[in-house]
Amino acid sequence: MQSNATWDDVTVVRKRPQTSSALRSESALNSARRAGGTIASEKKSVGNANKASIDAGKAAKIDNETEDFHVERVGLSVAKTIQQARQAKGLTQKDLATKINEKATIVNEYETGRAANPNQQVLAKMEKVLGVKLRGKDVGAPLGGPKKK
Repeated sequence: MQSNATWDDVTVVRKRPQTSSALRSESALNSARRAGGTIASEKKSVGNANKASIDAGKAAKIDNETEDFHVERVGLSVAKTIQQARQAKGLTQKDLATKINEKATIVNEYETGRAANPNQQVLAKMEKVLGVKLRGKDVGAPLGGPKKK
């Protein structure tokens, strides 16, 4: 410390550097131009820097892709069969769902034909509870047990 300091002397410990937003303002640029300082502008890359850029060849290959992606759904005949068999047994959708250990929304989707990529295991459980065939050629036929000889 200085021993000859008076009340009028001011000691600056550190000066804060200008923030980046202050450096980008129009007035800061004009003052730098007047002072003869160098001004450099660089364009920042737009987008996520962590994301790998897509090769143009790969992008063209994806664009030229002609394969149709089709989501298999439950047929209307199967949906109506499920609904009729459930009503014939006097079950609600919730009752059927609890018997096959699924959610009631799953049963609803199967009955309305909105179930995407129907699960064969769920259909098999429904077949057992309802006693009606839901898969194969003769949908709606009573489910026959194994033939005895």
